[in-house]
Amino acid sequence: MEPSHKDAETAAAAAAAAAAAVDPRAASSSSGVVVQVREKKGPLRAAIPYMPFPVAVICLFLNTFVPGLGTFVSAFAVLCGARTDLPDRHVCCVFWLNIAAALIQTLTAIVMVGWIMSIFWGMDMVILARSSEDAGHTQMPGPGEASSQ
Repeated sequence: MEPSHKDAETAAAAAAAAAAAVDPRAASSSSGVVVQVREKKGPLRAAIPYMPFPVAVICLFLNTFVPGLGTFVSAFAVLCGARTDLPDRHVCCVFWLNIAAALIQTLTAIVMVGWIMSIFWGMDMVILARSSEDAGHTQMPGPGEASSQ
């Protein structure tokens, strides 16, 4: 039994749909699909404070040469009013999360894991400082300055 003309059209349409699923460029450009990607941060990563750029660079420098020291210093930035991605947590809780991250970095530096983690942590501090400067967020209030809230 020979395949009919209708079966050939159906097979061609199915092949085109499969090709469009595999290669999005094969589909029409007017599909209008919007995809949004957002990074999900764990509690330790979200506890990294948004610091002024020079302070973040100093913490990166400290983390590079003494694993965990820059993270330890950044914990005190939280106590000085630096913003974090954990607004629902108390300041003391975020402070202790940063202290825990510093201890993890220091204790695991022996096997190089903590040293590498410490450098990446410092890079994240610089990235967050740069993004907060680009977005125009206010920095930590200086001595004698009132908060703008």
